[in-house]
Amino acid sequence: MNQAHLHLMITHLPIFGVFFGLFVLAYGMFAKSVHTQITAYLIFIISTIGACIAYYTGESAEEVVEKMKDVSETAIKHHESFAIYALVSLIVLGVFAAVAYVVTTFYTAYSKIIAPVVLIVALFSLGLVSWTGYLGGKIRHTEVNVTTGTTLITSEIEQEEEED
Repeated sequence: MNQAHLHLMITHLPIFGVFFGLFVLAYGMFAKSVHTQITAYLIFIISTIGACIAYYTGESAEEVVEKMKDVSETAIKHHESFAIYALVSLIVLGVFAAVAYVVTTFYTAYSKIIAPVVLIVALFSLGLVSWTGYLGGKIRHTEVNVTTGTTLITSEIEQEEEED
């Protein structure tokens, strides 16, 4: 296993981790369950660690992928330049989650105040990390490319018209 493989495996952790953590935190807030909220904060912290690993293995993944045929250098650059925003947002989320963990564990009265803040930061982070993942998918997954999909649809319509 090389770092490109590690990058591809770990990139899903921040996306799905934040997504899942949002639902756990929302449920914890709704149910007024401190333990569920703490679980969500731990999920966010693990997602932040995953984002750091994904970011720092990205350069090695680029070195492997850019040598491949039919890989768009532009797609790589878009993904790479946007990834820093996702990383920063997830680091902020991880810090907020760590603070929320401590506050909720030792000062449960303040958990009602910090939980909505973490929820908002997590929503913002989910948007950024999801878009980064989408841009990364465009590097090798041509089915994600909008122009390819349009071409396929257009070809199918033209083929149907020819048959009529």
